[in-house]
Amino acid sequence: MRVLKWIGIAVAVLIVLPLVAFGLLYVTDPVLYGRIASVMMIDPVKDVDWYEPLERVPGIEREALPRAEENARTISQEAWQLARAYAEETESVALLVWHNGALQYEYYGEGFDRTSRTDPASMHKSVMALLIGAAIADGTLPSVDEPAATYLTEWANDNRSKVTIKHLLQMTSGMYRDPFSPSPFGATVRFNLGTEITDMTLSQPVRKAPGEEFDYNNFNPQTLSIVLERATGQRYAQILSEKLWSKIGTGDAYVWLDHEGGSPRAYCCLQATAEDWVRIGLLHLNNGAVDGEQVLPVSWMEGVVKGSDVAPNYGYQTWLGSPYKVQRDYGPYIDAYVRHDEPYDADDIIYFDGAGGQRVYIIPSYDMVIVRTGTGGIDFAAGSFVWEDSRLPNMLMRGVIQN
Repeated sequence: MRVLKWIGIAVAVLIVLPLVAFGLLYVTDPVLYGRIASVMMIDPVKDVDWYEPLERVPGIEREALPRAEENARTISQEAWQLARAYAEETESVALLVWHNGALQYEYYGEGFDRTSRTDPASMHKSVMALLIGAAIADGTLPSVDEPAATYLTEWANDNRSKVTIKHLLQMTSGMYRDPFSPSPFGATVRFNLGTEITDMTLSQPVRKAPGEEFDYNNFNPQTLSIVLERATGQRYAQILSEKLWSKIGTGDAYVWLDHEGGSPRAYCCLQATAEDWVRIGLLHLNNGAVDGEQVLPVSWMEGVVKGSDVAPNYGYQTWLGSPYKVQRDYGPYIDAYVRHDEPYDADDIIYFDGAGGQRVYIIPSYDMVIVRTGTGGIDFAAGSFVWEDSRLPNMLMRGVIQN
């Protein structure tokens, strides 16, 4: 009996002490530790209400995008069935296909429809590239060659003073980031779930000379958002709404703040509908124009899709399908990669990349935009991506009906 008693005490200690310790931590930062306690119980794409606080990005009321009539489809039913099957296999929330001036097909997972918002992860980064272009076009920012330290006094007197807006856009700033760690005390968790994201971003040193190395680093777009706020004296959501979002026919969206009244996570978490992502893709397809009005300069749209010397497959916060790589990587500090089992059928394809196969594919030579959202492109147990990037676009390009 005495042995059982001591076993009982030991078990109680093992259970109770961690709970007490976590309770003490919770008191020090209830937002951070509340998120840590609940994040593993959500679907990061579908459960948009978990992300709080949110700040509204006002859009405009608009008509729905035109839909192709059943007898006027320009992509074959056979190709669509293959694409839809892949969407269902990978637990997609939405799959929309635009071609030749109309939505040809759309699919929504159970419980979702054209009004549903989802979280797109890193697809927000590609919107940032467009927003920077709008700020340069209206004179808020002088050019991509402007040092970020013009607006970040914290960087003015060290080697970060050489980092330009272009370096941040191309993910070649050389900024350091800690190796991934699930520890609640580590930088990874504090940056992604914590409440002081601006302080963390501006305290990052550089480990490489700007322009020397490509590193898909979330501190880059986050820094760009701080630059925009300081250059304008406005909140990021207001800038995004006025300079871009309300001009392209999109409805209200939301950005996730680190704390109430705080900073948005500009590297992720721009919650919008699948149809809104089609409209963003159309801005690329139409070289920066919407209904004949030039929202962004053609020259900027062309610059967004030019790779750098150190990353030919990456432009301004936007991925390029050419040159072909069997395994598309994210730089030397991320183990994950995305498969391309075959080259894309079009050399001019570009795309937004969100974790788990969330994509906006834009194919100018085919007058096509494909939007897919969902979580099934990640094997969470293995910690890897299972999405195959060339599959959906090639299926649908090969299904175009020739006149």
